[in-house]
Amino acid sequence: MHERISARRAELDELEEQLVKQLSEVRAERAELAVAVRVWQRMSEQLADERATAGSPVVQVAGRAVRLVPDRASGVAESALPADYQRILAAVRQVGGPVATRAVRRWVWTPGCGASWSRCAGS
Repeated sequence: MHERISARRAELDELEEQLVKQLSEVRAERAELAVAVRVWQRMSEQLADERATAGSPVVQVAGRAVRLVPDRASGVAESALPADYQRILAAVRQVGGPVATRAVRRWVWTPGCGASWSRCAGS
């Protein structure tokens, strides 16, 4: 009986060592995760700040600087948009219904179309 008790005690001692080691590893990983969460939060805040101040990227198109996507915010007037965007909105508004992109492009960028949709709609 004494041998069985000693053997069981040895098994439990070994199990205790494994569990202590495992607990230490779990605590270390939890500490790493806490650091990762803090880093992620800081980076998210920095990116949000950068996006808020940077606006959309500016590229060169036909020799002039234009934004890929115009900056928008609630309450901003249509007049704040670039001239090309204002012409697009005017073309769509004048048609009064669905219009193909090709037709809007023709109307907005074809010389001589001016402010009349009917002059360029059929071309």
